[in-house]
Amino acid sequence: MKIPASYQIKGIDAYTIEHEPVSSADLMMRAAGTVAEWLWQHVEYDTSFKVMAGNGNNGGDALVVAMLLAKAGFNVECFLFNYSQKLSPDCAFYKEEIAKRTNLRFAEVTDPGFRPDIKADEWVIDGLFGTGLNRPLEEPFVSLIRHINTSDATVVSIDIPSGLFGEDNRQNNPEHCIHATYTLSFQFPKLAFLFAENSKVVGDWQVLPIGLHPKAIEKCQTAYNFATREEMAQLLKPKDKFAHKGIFGHALLAGGSKGKIGAIVLAAKSCLRSGVGLLTVQVPASGNDILQISVPEAMTIPDEGENTITAVQIGEKINAVGIGCGMGTSVEAAQALHQLLQTCDKPMEIDADALNILAQHPEWIKLIPTNSILTPHPAEFDRLAGKSATGYERLEKARDFAAKNKVTVVLKGAYTAVINADGEVSFNSTGNPGMATAGSGDTLTGILVALQAQGYQAFDAARLGVFLHGLAGDIAARTIAFESITASDITASLGFAFNELRSKTSNKHS
Repeated sequence: MKIPASYQIKGIDAYTIEHEPVSSADLMMRAAGTVAEWLWQHVEYDTSFKVMAGNGNNGGDALVVAMLLAKAGFNVECFLFNYSQKLSPDCAFYKEEIAKRTNLRFAEVTDPGFRPDIKADEWVIDGLFGTGLNRPLEEPFVSLIRHINTSDATVVSIDIPSGLFGEDNRQNNPEHCIHATYTLSFQFPKLAFLFAENSKVVGDWQVLPIGLHPKAIEKCQTAYNFATREEMAQLLKPKDKFAHKGIFGHALLAGGSKGKIGAIVLAAKSCLRSGVGLLTVQVPASGNDILQISVPEAMTIPDEGENTITAVQIGEKINAVGIGCGMGTSVEAAQALHQLLQTCDKPMEIDADALNILAQHPEWIKLIPTNSILTPHPAEFDRLAGKSATGYERLEKARDFAAKNKVTVVLKGAYTAVINADGEVSFNSTGNPGMATAGSGDTLTGILVALQAQGYQAFDAARLGVFLHGLAGDIAARTIAFESITASDITASLGFAFNELRSKTSNKHS
């Protein structure tokens, strides 16, 4: 699913109006109708609504929602905040439509000091400002928004919370934005929804299709995409009935250190659960017995180092290498990573301590083989590329980093961003807070190395692997509380995740 910029959405709307064709007022009715329908499905019949409309098209949407709710029999009071006494054409049209109704309490507000009375058990519909906003809000809207935010009412924002910019909010004040309980976004998510700093503004968000013209969407060029199950299912390679383990690649995992052998065990188990044909794991000598007992399906190479790896052995038949899980940042571990980077021409998956070592030796980054994947969480990426004040700033740095170093970056988080060397970004749509647990990143490393060994290109391996990892976490959460999910639960659910995803693809295999 594409994530267009705010200015592009305006163009898609215009194309739809011209080529469907449909009047702008009717398109507004269609969009607002999806909001009203969502509300009908989520509220009790005795719910009271306070609708807050601005003087632009987002306000027009709100006016239509108010009319539809009133027509359905709900108790609705609508306020049109028109301090400038100038309405957009469609907003003015629906103001006149409201005037024809007798069962809807309506007030046009021009007094900057007026504040509507809002009860905690009411639902507020926020239609003050839409995606066209391009500068921070000022008074009297700041005070109005603060009044709404402190009301304890349930707040539903139409398309975007008022005051929030669609993309970059570095110059914005989140306290001057509506803090929505729910945000109902038309046709696409907004880029701003995907950054942690905006979570209390956006609340729970959902995309409502409103029938924008498919040709306009197809023609829209954007670097940002939100991964859907259908798109990810198409990436899955078919399994031939005459296949054998040699076809599905040979992966090498290297890592672990005294006290952290469990990390490489978790990576190995998830690697084997992700379709790899063969797996070899190189661990410190003290960890060899642990690996052979806990992961009998894997072959092992005991390192010459007793408690840390010192030099990684790459066999000729290895197809992909993963390094970093539990390896520590000792001098010996750093030497092992440097030696590997100098000699390896296979795709690599670099995670955890290997990333921290790279941050200490940035000159080694240029040695990373092509088609490789780096999987930092925000703090690890900040060590690599410098601190960022916001998620948007960090994403832009990650795009620059990926392009400069010709790698795929997996910037981990609630909506993990997978970024390729061309600056394309795929945000993940699976996963849950229960996955914020020790070892979760190690399981992801194993998945990605398995997919790389099977011949998936880095960007496809990363976005498919991240999706499956999150889906496995979601499957685990169906029977286990968020608080109780462990990394092993994610691995145990991987087979169900593959099955569930494969059921969405049209590929047929006998």
